[in-house]
Amino acid sequence: MNIAGQRDKNQWRAEVSARRASVAAPVRAGEAAALAGAAARVAADWAPAGWVAAYVPVGTEPGSTGMLDALRSAGARVLLPVTGPPGPLDWAEYSGAGSLHRGRYDLLEPAGARMSPAAIELAGVILVPALAVDRRGVRLGRGAGYYDRTLPAARPDARLIAVVRDEEVVARLPEEPHDRRMGWALTPGGGLRRLAGPASGN
Repeated sequence: MNIAGQRDKNQWRAEVSARRASVAAPVRAGEAAALAGAAARVAADWAPAGWVAAYVPVGTEPGSTGMLDALRSAGARVLLPVTGPPGPLDWAEYSGAGSLHRGRYDLLEPAGARMSPAAIELAGVILVPALAVDRRGVRLGRGAGYYDRTLPAARPDARLIAVVRDEEVVARLPEEPHDRRMGWALTPGGGLRRLAGPASGN
């Protein structure tokens, strides 16, 4: 890879998206199974009988609904985002893959009772979708800004975990003042990996 400072976020997004698209289906399935196992361990250690905020992986994102089922099997209650107009995310509880339906942007969302953005305060663990994360905890999202607007309402002690492929933990990403740093990365090969940067719940 080139030095991160030579690329802006859009260039990073294009490169990571292209690499994800080239991953073979059997590799993607194996990584999804590994992430489910790692997520179950996180829930068992940090959120037994507590709330975990997560998301439904789509397209080439690492993971699957198996990750959500693993969280529930470990005893956690799972919040999933409900996407509306640009702004903080609403939430609803995940009760199984059969409860999901197509929502805004054709994303899978839970059909249960809708909760306000303040519901994220319930979660002691937050699994955050990412294209990449650097070793300082700087996260690269898709650019829509939903999580940038949502994470400020998280509990100060919430553990923020970026879910990425192993090669997507990189040395340095571009950072902006509004970026909220992650405390950990969850990867298929490495499991839960502590990041160096300051983050809540450290």
